[in-house]
Amino acid sequence: MTRSMTHLLVLALLASASAANAADVAVTRAAIDRGLDSQYAHIEALYKDIHSHPELGFQETHTAALLAGEMRKLGFDVTEHVGKTGIVAILKNGPGPLVMLRTELDALPMLEKTGLPYASTATQMYKGAESPVAHSCGHDIHMAVWAAVAKTMVDMKDQWSGTLMFVGQPAAEGDGGAKAMLADGLFTRFGKPDMGFALHVNSGPFGTVSYKPGVINSTSDGLTIVFKGTGGHGSRPHVTIDPVMMAAHFIVDVQSVISREKDASKFGVVTIGAVQAGNAGNVIPDTALLRGTIRSWDNDTRAKMLTGVERTAKGVAMMAGAPEPDIKLSAGGKAVVNDAALSAREGAVLKTAFGDKARLLPEPHSASEDYSEFVVAGVPSFYISLGGLDPQFLAKAAETHTPVPINLSPEFAPVPEPSIRTGTTAMSLMLLDVLQKK
Repeated sequence: MTRSMTHLLVLALLASASAANAADVAVTRAAIDRGLDSQYAHIEALYKDIHSHPELGFQETHTAALLAGEMRKLGFDVTEHVGKTGIVAILKNGPGPLVMLRTELDALPMLEKTGLPYASTATQMYKGAESPVAHSCGHDIHMAVWAAVAKTMVDMKDQWSGTLMFVGQPAAEGDGGAKAMLADGLFTRFGKPDMGFALHVNSGPFGTVSYKPGVINSTSDGLTIVFKGTGGHGSRPHVTIDPVMMAAHFIVDVQSVISREKDASKFGVVTIGAVQAGNAGNVIPDTALLRGTIRSWDNDTRAKMLTGVERTAKGVAMMAGAPEPDIKLSAGGKAVVNDAALSAREGAVLKTAFGDKARLLPEPHSASEDYSEFVVAGVPSFYISLGGLDPQFLAKAAETHTPVPINLSPEFAPVPEPSIRTGTTAMSLMLLDVLQKK
């Protein structure tokens, strides 16, 4: 039987098979919990090490080496430097499907403000300057879950059959780490997975898992625009063409693409996150640089926004009598689309295991995720969300109308216990389900 035929057979079995019954799930969950009790102290120490020593995309040398060492101790066959700093860990355990579990390795160029005793004080070079670095997106939680699931699957080898592919992906924060791994032969060197799994922690209540068939994350495109003017003294603006004024007009005017051109019932966002122009208050500079992001859930909305951004930038420059701006629209993450059959089967497993703490999302997340590159490459996948914050904290914040720190906030601090346990239990149950012996 060819690999493609095996792949189709696995999908057919997923579509036709029912999820494990409640009694089976309860017994399996109890076994997972017992194993996790014995390893949890080690996993939380690993988490705190990773949290305290974050690294930026394609610089994750300490992180990758740490996780590679963990996997080798468990008996995985580990390959490092896949896609620069990525790792691939393979564990073969008899006949069956090849199943991938991915975690991200990278952190963000920002200062942590959580006040945690193990908070990051790390710095690294970012765009030519030294920058503070922090795990403000929660990838450290993902790595801890990833490592704990690996240990769980090794401990329970007698209950499953197949091959595990644990992928530690670099540079998920917009730097193309998934593409780099694919370009380095991820699926040609190690095999194309029959299915894949991933998760992301968020600011929901800990102990919960959320899922959704179909689209679960947004697309992501980057924009870089350089408005070109004629500089001069701030006291004589009439003899200049002010690029700062053009930038200001664009930042405001581009929102009309969202409010007046995009279908109001469809999600779409244009955000300008960086503005760089001049260095003196009394000097009008020659240029103004803008950087931003464009998010949507569907291709029609995405195309309309991309066209609108470019047209607005050119229009602003034309009104100012300035040269046409330099416009670069760069494709980022595509929407993550969960496989229907896999979502139905594993959603049922999660509902059986977690009851009302397993939640079906009413709509996709607005954040993007480059796990989508693996989906586009043909891996049927199930991507879930993991709550990470204390429900009592969330309830108090709601009562007092206090903003809740979310992913990418310098104050975002998922609670390790029980977030790591919940993620480990959920992912282990799903892997054991798809790899169960026939």
